[in-house]
Amino acid sequence: MLKKLSKTDFESTLKENDVVLVDFYTEWCGPCKALHPALESLAADFAGKAVITKVDVDAEPEISSEFGIRSIPALLYFKKGELAGRQVGLQSKTAMAASLDQLINQN
Repeated sequence: MLKKLSKTDFESTLKENDVVLVDFYTEWCGPCKALHPALESLAADFAGKAVITKVDVDAEPEISSEFGIRSIPALLYFKKGELAGRQVGLQSKTAMAASLDQLINQN
């Protein structure tokens, strides 16, 4: 199960992990639900190398606003706490894995 981040643990999660993928979603979003199994699979595949998390845009509007989230699902990739990439809309597991691999292999 993917960890849902809130305002209280969002920043610490980014600081404590080298590579973090954050899925901005809502419970009522069809494409978000379709993306969930691929994210769960990626979390297992990248265990120990990257952290895969979620932020509910309805529950955490401040985080969503800070990153200019206007469409969901929105995937934000962070490297050492800094925003390093963004994908909007339904993505393939292959595309997300490639983005994670690229960040993991950067110095």
